[in-house]
Amino acid sequence: MARPSRKNEPIAALDVGSAKIACFIAKMDDDQVLRVLGAGHNRSQGVRGGQVVDMAALQSAINEAVSNAEKMAGVRVKDLMLNISGPTLLSRNMEAEVAIPHNHPVRMSDVRRVLDQGSQLHLHAAQAAHHGRGPGQGGPGAHHGAESEVIHRWSNGYTIDGSDRIIDPRGMYGDRLGVRLHMVSVALGPLRNLRTVLEHCQLDISEQVASPHAAALACAIDDEKEMGVTVIDMGGGTTSVSIFMDGHPLFADCVPVGGHHVTSDLSKVLSTPLAAAERLKTVWGSVLPSPRDANEMLRIQLVGEDEEETGGHEIPRSKLVNIIRPRLEETFELVRARLADTRMLHAAGRRVILTGGASQLQGVREMAELILDKQVRLGRPRRLKGLPEAVSGPAFATCAGLLRWATQDHVELGFEHRENDGDDEADRSTSTLVRVGHWIKELLG
Repeated sequence: MARPSRKNEPIAALDVGSAKIACFIAKMDDDQVLRVLGAGHNRSQGVRGGQVVDMAALQSAINEAVSNAEKMAGVRVKDLMLNISGPTLLSRNMEAEVAIPHNHPVRMSDVRRVLDQGSQLHLHAAQAAHHGRGPGQGGPGAHHGAESEVIHRWSNGYTIDGSDRIIDPRGMYGDRLGVRLHMVSVALGPLRNLRTVLEHCQLDISEQVASPHAAALACAIDDEKEMGVTVIDMGGGTTSVSIFMDGHPLFADCVPVGGHHVTSDLSKVLSTPLAAAERLKTVWGSVLPSPRDANEMLRIQLVGEDEEETGGHEIPRSKLVNIIRPRLEETFELVRARLADTRMLHAAGRRVILTGGASQLQGVREMAELILDKQVRLGRPRRLKGLPEAVSGPAFATCAGLLRWATQDHVELGFEHRENDGDDEADRSTSTLVRVGHWIKELLG
């Protein structure tokens, strides 16, 4: 999907999550600074664990969020940037190599050949990975023989006959052209479901962005991405992980556990409605035990009772901590195991950024440091002009990252996505100059 011109057009970003649906609309100022014009969000419906489970409910939720953002911005949007998440998200770092035609410099067609070869290698590997994932590895969305679609293809450097760190190989000579690629794919079935819902909303998708990388763009500064950083986005239904190193994306993944699982645990153990469990978690939730927790009593609403008439049922706060803590421990253990299995646990050093709604629970940073054995900071989206304070917190990192993506042409691939038809024209112009040179030599004898 080609990136549209952003000079005078509004840019819309849509975050479809398990906890909420959020839409931001922005526009470039005359000084080329992005300014948010409108924001809309509401409780998510029809999504569970990052996957569509009720298309009609999701359509209604998306329409409401987009409509609210449009009213605030005073504009209508036809296309938007969409986050892609869920348990079938898969990233790989691939190497591909092709032969360069004899006595010819590297052309754009050669670059496309090596990139396409890398894509095919990734798709074969993705299909095999989805085929092999069990319930604990891929969640409900992983299924046997899953077709996949590549949503990102970054070149992290080219080689010619083994010479490394080449940024733009065009015009160079050699026998073999190689490329190192970071690629992200997702199972095609769940992706088609999401696209169908957007079509029913009469909205086009201008770009698809992996949620882990969008969150990283929102929260990580350039120095962190250069030095190496792991960004963990703790959402409602999933927890996503992104790794950047040397300024390039290196890894993206999701584990099927999030803040909703904490709420569900509280609801089941305490026999309280989900809405009441969510309030308990948000207001009193913590993963750090305290000596005074046993004496601090919390009044709770039981299932079947009116909210105003709780019947005086109380529990010590320590019970709340004892329910929340194991689920958060499980989340970070799953993240650590996934990073270890993919040899990424130490790939980006010891720097970690925690973001997402569930990261705001008291004591989460300390727990992450203990389990991951890394330096952890809490991350809020870097400030965007005009963004209302109510939607500027960690829970909106993915949506803010989508807007930042729209302004960073250098993020995905390199020269090869910024030039399309012009590249072929340049190749043709080079060929013409060569023919003219031969003709002049013949005339001069």
